[in-house]
Amino acid sequence: MSYKKKTLQELTIKDNFMFGAAMIDTENCRGLLEMVLGTPIESITVDIEKSLVYNPEYKGVRLDVLAKDEACTRYNVEMQALPHKDIGKRSRYYHSQIDMELLLSGESYSNLPNTYVIFICDFDPFGAGKYRYTFENRCVETEEAKLNDGQKSIFLSTCGENEEDESDELVKFLKYVKADLEESTKDYGDGYVSRIQKSVQRIKESREMGVRYMAWYDVVMAERNEAKAEGKAEFIITLLESKVSVSEELRAKIVEQTDIDVLEQWFHNAIKATTIEEFIEKM
Repeated sequence: MSYKKKTLQELTIKDNFMFGAAMIDTENCRGLLEMVLGTPIESITVDIEKSLVYNPEYKGVRLDVLAKDEACTRYNVEMQALPHKDIGKRSRYYHSQIDMELLLSGESYSNLPNTYVIFICDFDPFGAGKYRYTFENRCVETEEAKLNDGQKSIFLSTCGENEEDESDELVKFLKYVKADLEESTKDYGDGYVSRIQKSVQRIKESREMGVRYMAWYDVVMAERNEAKAEGKAEFIITLLESKVSVSEELRAKIVEQTDIDVLEQWFHNAIKATTIEEFIEKM
């Protein structure tokens, strides 16, 4: 998949950088959480774009917005512009990463705080026409048994059709998220949306944010290229192993290669090669 780089001026709130930058403002983040959860939050601390990687052999995750309140409840809010078939397992993984960070810091299981993973989706993740889908673990056999694990996943959709079931404020915000660049500047008749619009405009006028955006984009693209290279290398090894035995030395050489063009050529060589010697000769 190719990614066309947008300028800072072309971004809307549904773009990850703009969403994270707008949520640096703790009042913006607190207002969003209060709107989604329907309960007041006294104070919030925001940690933007925290990359949680605990072991180089394990998959890490980059969180759009990670926050905690006065009760130490953790909130992970993700802007999801494109559909993912595994979005449920993504929420499970995000919960686990937050828990892992807390346990590594010395917390006992009994002290684990409540965690919310909130996805703001520019699509309908479950196809039922709802603006909101809320999930928490429950007992299949009886409603009387409560797990009380403190985890809740909320999926918001810009494609909802049940306006009568949600607050006017939430519906207007989700319509704002769905809007394209031109529509995102119109008056939505809502105080919170107006506040976010002003934040977005300030970000676009900030030279500092312009520099941050360029740096952020370079990091994200480097991560994507690295992931693409890793996937291609593993594919080459799997392809070779379907024909012959691959030595640890050759495996290491393939995995250490990060140039996508070189890996692409090796991939085509692996398809044609009938022996390891033939493949190595063309490396």
